[in-house]
Amino acid sequence: MSGTAGETNNLLLAITHWPSGPWVKRFSELLPERRCVAERAGIDPASIGYAAAWKHEPGAFAGLPNLKAVFSLGAGVDHLFRDQHLPDVPLIRIVDPDLTLRMGEWVALHVLRYHREYDRYAAQQKQALWRENYDQPAAREVRVGILGLGVLGQHAARVLGTIGFDLAGWSRSPREVPGIACFAGDKELPAFLARTDILVCLLPLTPDTRGILNRDLFSKLARDGRIAGPVVLNAGRGGLQVESDIVACLDDGTLAAATLDVFETEPLSPSSALWLHPRVSITPHNSAMSAPEAVARQVAEQIRRFEAGLPLENLVDRDAGY
Repeated sequence: MSGTAGETNNLLLAITHWPSGPWVKRFSELLPERRCVAERAGIDPASIGYAAAWKHEPGAFAGLPNLKAVFSLGAGVDHLFRDQHLPDVPLIRIVDPDLTLRMGEWVALHVLRYHREYDRYAAQQKQALWRENYDQPAAREVRVGILGLGVLGQHAARVLGTIGFDLAGWSRSPREVPGIACFAGDKELPAFLARTDILVCLLPLTPDTRGILNRDLFSKLARDGRIAGPVVLNAGRGGLQVESDIVACLDDGTLAAATLDVFETEPLSPSSALWLHPRVSITPHNSAMSAPEAVARQVAEQIRRFEAGLPLENLVDRDAGY
């Protein structure tokens, strides 16, 4: 189904957790011929043709008879499926080069932190202590495993590959990615974990992946690596991890360290044990921030393509959940 520009093609922005002002401003610049609003008050529901959302309030899109598509403004789409009143229209995920590059930076930063023992040297600096590590492994001796081989996972693999890490990746269905040993499905997950020193999780959140980062999985990570012990990095979704298991596994040595960008509940509660744990690093869900400049341009281009009779790209598979 294609649309034509007119009075039923205004854009509703349904955003929580982010300031909506910059998004309204950018979309209004890119789509000057239509209204771009963050509030439904004062606009005819029948005039709204498109919606762009980030963690919107459930029911935000109910009663919009001419809605043609909903765009997620972030890399994930699980927030859309929390709305039991989600209309039966195409859902579109963002695949943005800027967002992908930012995620690659975050992954490389934290993999290198553990590979080059940055925390050890930061602690030594506070003590004015000059002590070299004469057993520094080469990148090729450190095995990095990437859970999730979508656009973000494949890009992270390319970044880490240029440094020389020994790479593997796991996905639900088989994939072939140059320069990376690929594993797929439940049967191959144990073999993937057994050869992983640093685990990078970039999976989407679906019913199948919820809680996958748990004690059982951590216990299967490699114990014979060149770094101090298994490390987990999660920049996928908070619902992928069981935070009580992470804390317990850090305390008993099942895990050596964790860097987390996402959490079961966000913002992370000040009372969470993760904040002050000596082997946890926290970033506030900013590994790959959605910049209005880049993301709004992609959405606007999609709308124009659609109204010119071309198909929408990066459609979400409702059955798969991503």
